[in-house]
Order: sequence, then C-alpha cells, then structure tokens
Amino acid sequence: MKICNEMTAIDGKTGGVVQRPELARRLSLVDSIAIVVGIMIGGGIFLVPNLVARSLPSVTMIMAVWVVAGVISLLGALACAELGAAFPATGGQYVFLREAYGSFAAFLCGWSLFTVSRGAQVAWLSVIFSLYISYLAPLGPVGSKLLSLAVLGIFTFVNYRGTRVGAMAQKSFTLAKVAGVLIIVAAALLWRVHPSHFTGPETSGASFGSFGVALIACLLAYDGWVQLSFVAGEIRNPRRNVVRALALGTLAVTSIYLLANLAYLRVLSIPEIAASAHVGADAAGRVLGAAGGTVVSLIILLSILGTLNGCFLTIPRVYFAQAADGLFFRKFAEIHPKYETPAFAIVAQGIWAAVLVLTGSYESLIDYALFGIWIFYGLMVAGVIVLRRTRPDLPRPYRMWGYPVTPVVFVAVTAWFLGNMLVTRPGPALAGLGLMLTGVPAYLIWKRFGQPHFASLGTSSELSSLGDVSSE
Repeated sequence: MKICNEMTAIDGKTGGVVQRPELARRLSLVDSIAIVVGIMIGGGIFLVPNLVARSLPSVTMIMAVWVVAGVISLLGALACAELGAAFPATGGQYVFLREAYGSFAAFLCGWSLFTVSRGAQVAWLSVIFSLYISYLAPLGPVGSKLLSLAVLGIFTFVNYRGTRVGAMAQKSFTLAKVAGVLIIVAAALLWRVHPSHFTGPETSGASFGSFGVALIACLLAYDGWVQLSFVAGEIRNPRRNVVRALALGTLAVTSIYLLANLAYLRVLSIPEIAASAHVGADAAGRVLGAAGGTVVSLIILLSILGTLNGCFLTIPRVYFAQAADGLFFRKFAEIHPKYETPAFAIVAQGIWAAVLVLTGSYESLIDYALFGIWIFYGLMVAGVIVLRRTRPDLPRPYRMWGYPVTPVVFVAVTAWFLGNMLVTRPGPALAGLGLMLTGVPAYLIWKRFGQPHFASLGTSSELSSLGDVSSE
C-alpha cells in the first residue's frame, strides 16, 4: 500500500486552504538505525586513534576520551530525538531551527549545508573512495576523478529511484562494514597479546589541552547522528522510532568504537599507534598477516560507500523542506510522481558535488565547514531549551533525559569547541563563518522575491498527526 502524507495548512498570502504533500513514510526502525550507524561509522575509526595516541599517553586516557566523545554525541542525539519527535517532518535540523529561532537561522543552516559543508562532504567522500581504490589498483589522476564522478552518479541514481532502494543499500553497507570491523576486533582480542601492550605501566603527562585535542578528533569520528533528522518525515511511527534509532544507533557506534580501540591497544603499543598513519591496517596486518591490510582497505571502502549513500538518502531532504518554505529554488521542492523522492534535490546534490570534485574546491570547503556545522549543532541543542520556554504546551512524545543539565553540557562543549577552533585554527574558522554569512544577502533576496511552493508546515499538532502512520 502506497502512503503519501498530506497536511492541511493555511496559505499565508491568500488565506486559502492548501494541501502540502509530504514524502511517504517508508523507513522502518531498522532502516533508521542503519542510517545512523552507517553514516557515523566512516574511515575515522581506522585513522583517528593515531591522533588520539599522539595526544594521550595512557590506555585509561585513550579509552576515557572515546567514552566522553560518545556521551557528548549521545546527548546531541537525544536532543535531536526530542525535537524530531515533536516535529516529525522532512528537513529535521532545518525545521528545528526554524521553529526555535525563525526562518533566518534555518535558512543559514540549509544554505551552509548545500554550498559548503554537506556538499563538500559528499565530494570528499567520493574522492577518498577513489584514493583507496588507487592503493589497490593505481588509476592515475584522470582515472581517480572519473571513478569519483561515477560513484556520485551511482548513488544519485540509486536514491533518485526511491527511498526504499536507498534504504536497502544503506542496510547492506552498514551490515557489511559492522561485520568487517567486528571480525578485526574479534581476531585482535583472541590474539596472544604482548604484556607491554595493554598491561604495562600507565604514563603521565596528559594535559587538559591535549585531552581537548584528542576529544575534537573523536567527535569528528562520531559525526553524522544529526542526519537521521533530515528524513524524520519519512520514518514510520516517528514519535517512537526517531528516539529509538538515534539512541540505539549512537550507543551501538560507541560500543563498536570502544571495542575497536581495545583491539588496537591489545595488538599495538601506544607509541606504535602514535607512529602509525594507518592504525587499523597495521593492527589487522599483525593479527591477520599480509591479508590484513587488504581486509581493512575493503572495510574502509564499504564504510565510505555506506556514508556516501546515507548522505544522498538524507541531506537533499533539507533542501526540499527549505524550498517548500519558499527559501530555496522552487524546483527543489518537487516530488517525483513515480518514485516519490525529492528527485531534483538529489540530482542537484550530485551535480554540485561533481563540480567540487572537478574543481578541487572541496578540499578548502571541507576544512572551512567544521566551524559552521558546530555552530548549528549548538543552536539546535539550545533550541530544546528555547522551545521548552517559548512553547511549553508543545506535544513532546519524548523529553530529553537529564534536562536542563544535558543540553547545557552539550552547548558548553560546543562553545569550547568553537572557541578552540578560533584560537588554534583562526583561518579556517573565520573562513567558515564568512562563507556561512554569504547566506545573509541570499536570504534577503529569497525573503523578498521567493514564493512558498507549499504553505508553511503549520502547527506542531499538524506535524504530530503525521507521526501516527506506522504501516504501509
């Protein structure tokens, strides 16, 4: 049975009643968990331990920083869960910011996602994929670019053809990458450990600053939980499933990351991890022999593909929601009549990423994007506090655990994160802020001349009524 959600709303200009079509709710709880896990687990767990070991001198400190980063990420996910259950609409983070602060903040978020952060992320992932392929079979510069473009084309096509197709691909990639990581973990934990690797004396010398450097690297490895909110309008029974998927997915990733680090520390000494540019490959090579490096390369390739597919499945929904509000190109709000996907938004993301690949500009943008991404993370989680005060009667099927302490902790970490970037990397931080602020004149133009494709999303009760769809 095909589901096409529609919402009755009042057109703000004509006063007439209009029907705002929403994307069909096809994503199950399993699909949603696969999106969270599949996007969060990229290549970071194979590379970031090197950065952590260079900053922290002991097993206890290394494990502690991964736990702290996991807890912070879980707090962000739980804030996202409260907002997603209250506003189960396509666009997620964009919708939350609009409801908490108004259309200006929401527009800047969507503008930054398309022009800088997520557009560059998609391009970067396709390039990293071709680079890893080149390690196995040299392609040359032209061949690498062609492969990157081909990967972008494949995932554009897969997600253009339907949400169910994209979700199936996501589950497959997630299952494969998790299985691969766990195979390496199991092999390492069963390996006959050298006593000095894991049971040697703890060393001292870690400072708050070095812990902070390691924490930033770990937080980047955990990134991606927010992207489930982008497809909240397509999740069946979102009042329960958004919360469950974010909590279970983030906890699963945290557990996998802790197990992976235990495995690395069992096989390699801390100095060896600190000196290794490819920790996962070196650990697997020591346990599995010559085939270990190839195994890790294949797992990283699967991880990249899973994250890339997740990006095409989720990110275009933000532009769809923004365009439906009349704050982006009207074409982005169109739903394909056969496949029921935001087809143009998906194709546009693929084309923009291809442009960034061909020009090489993704390298600068990915460096600049981090500052803007964390500004909007902080604003989104602070939005939980804002909405609790400004809209106390808003139906909240889930309330964030530990409120108000937990959102305050996340916002404080975000402020520290942004302040640290301004001090240690002022160039990229200010460049990222400047690129984000290019959205100010763009917003004024769209606000003056843009026409809503559909009426505004309306009241929270209208949004919540869409969340009752639980079957197909």
